[in-house]
Amino acid sequence: MDHTFQVDLRGVVDLLSHHLYGSPRVYVRELLQNAVDAITARRAADPEAPELIRIEPPERTGDGTLRIHDTGIGLTEAQVHELLATIGRSSKRDELGFSRHEFLGQFGIGLLSCFLVADEIHVLTRHGDNPTVRWTGYADGRYAVTVAPTEAARAEPGTTVTLVPRQDADQWFTTPTVTDLARLFGSLLPVTVRVGDVVTTTGEPPWSTTPGAPLDRAALVGYARETLGVDPFDVLPLAVPEAGLTGVAFILPTPVNPAARAGHRVYLKRMLLTETADGLLPDWAFFAHCVVDATELRPTASREALYEDTLLTATREALGDQVRGWLVRLARHEPRRLAEFLQVHHLGVKALALHDDEMLRLVDRWWPMDTNVGTLTLAEFRERYGVVRYAASLDEFRQLAAVAAAQDLAVVNAGYTYDTELIERLPVVDRAVLIERLEPSDLTTRFEALDPQVELALRPFLTAAQRAVERSGCEVVVRAYDPVSLPALYLVSRSAAFNDQLAASRDRADELWGGVLDALAATAPPDRPQLVLNHRNPLVRRVAMLSDPELVGLAVEALYGQALLLGHHPIRAADAALLNDSFLGLLGRAVPGRE
Repeated sequence: MDHTFQVDLRGVVDLLSHHLYGSPRVYVRELLQNAVDAITARRAADPEAPELIRIEPPERTGDGTLRIHDTGIGLTEAQVHELLATIGRSSKRDELGFSRHEFLGQFGIGLLSCFLVADEIHVLTRHGDNPTVRWTGYADGRYAVTVAPTEAARAEPGTTVTLVPRQDADQWFTTPTVTDLARLFGSLLPVTVRVGDVVTTTGEPPWSTTPGAPLDRAALVGYARETLGVDPFDVLPLAVPEAGLTGVAFILPTPVNPAARAGHRVYLKRMLLTETADGLLPDWAFFAHCVVDATELRPTASREALYEDTLLTATREALGDQVRGWLVRLARHEPRRLAEFLQVHHLGVKALALHDDEMLRLVDRWWPMDTNVGTLTLAEFRERYGVVRYAASLDEFRQLAAVAAAQDLAVVNAGYTYDTELIERLPVVDRAVLIERLEPSDLTTRFEALDPQVELALRPFLTAAQRAVERSGCEVVVRAYDPVSLPALYLVSRSAAFNDQLAASRDRADELWGGVLDALAATAPPDRPQLVLNHRNPLVRRVAMLSDPELVGLAVEALYGQALLLGHHPIRAADAALLNDSFLGLLGRAVPGRE
């Protein structure tokens, strides 16, 4: 024997309020959706039928209830049973024609949402010349359907919905609140909506609904100021015919967090769906805020977000192409405006350039980058120096930029977000582009070796110097290089940095992982950081001539510490101890005396 499910309406209402709808305010939207659908259905058969929705808040009705009247098609008694008393039933709705795509919502679940704010719902409806039908629904799941008495019957086809507020929902029924909600959700509806004596609809959207038509930029800038609270950098028309989408993208005038998802204002068939739609644009286009209306995109069950399907994916790609096209047009026709835009939103453009060749060419040509020879674009840098030699981190650039410049070695600072990845992608787009990551060994090969006799004379000094910094794990060498004012340089190759990280990890690891790290260390190439003393520096030459091994050690330790600090290298505990010893030792030698 088959049985039917029993539905606890209170449980359903609780489910709606806590898990489906974001706020009780959606009851106004649902009532407007039902009314617009009814008017649309009536005008399909009678184009001259009136199109008016009137809302009377409790202050207007005088009995504490809210009423909404429409001039729509109305319902018969049989249709009331099918559409208002059965949750999830769609077959009869389809037969009546309410499933066609020009309609906004569904009677059943939409009217049920009113129980979020009401204990009772009264529907008075008339279809054509049929008698007026009264439907009364209660929050506990009961309902009653009767033919309305003559004195309560409607004179014309249409529907009146009356809500009896819940005790804890009075704030949702005040005239200012209802007016604001009607204006928020229904300002663009193609019918007249009146709350009391206030008309809340404005008619056509502020953008052109005909793709390719010119924009009224002044009006749209005013709309952005009023609606979004921004004075946009630019306004971009949007159109995706297969989604029935028209609208605009406002380019934001100030930097925004690239990780923050941009919320877009989306209307479906002129009814506001959400002010915070996610996923309408690609993630890289975080600098644009869209306001659009669509007819073919699907809403989620709550009708407060867009349903992720193949059409939304195609729409997102199409809108991304239109934003990218705007950037390309700026590069070609308004380079100054592009430079202004990049100063504000370069992160978004660079993120797009990671996988878009056209955007990479734009960044290559227009985005100024830090170098040790001034601010240049990558294209300008290549024209001057041929090879794009770059430091992959900000610390590397700080450590090596000045010394590299003194050796006539131009270096790009690729330590900022996406810069290294973009440089390394350039040869993929243009095989003629040469790139090279700067290594410390590139500098040492350009340093000048000492005369053999001078080097022979320095051996005792080098022995004492090496002994002084042995515990730091670096090697001391003496070379001649510019600038003369720099006494010492601490250079760490990538393999040496890897060995240091391996050693630090080994010290923290347990026995099991320690064995794994020991195996890695055994296969790692032997490479040590270098403390390169500059023989052209007068102070280094004076230190090299000292005959006191202890004083030599203190001086070399001090030079080592200065090289770490100037190169922005991390200071380990052993380095801090060495710096402390050298400082106190030199201070003690500088202040002789007896306690």
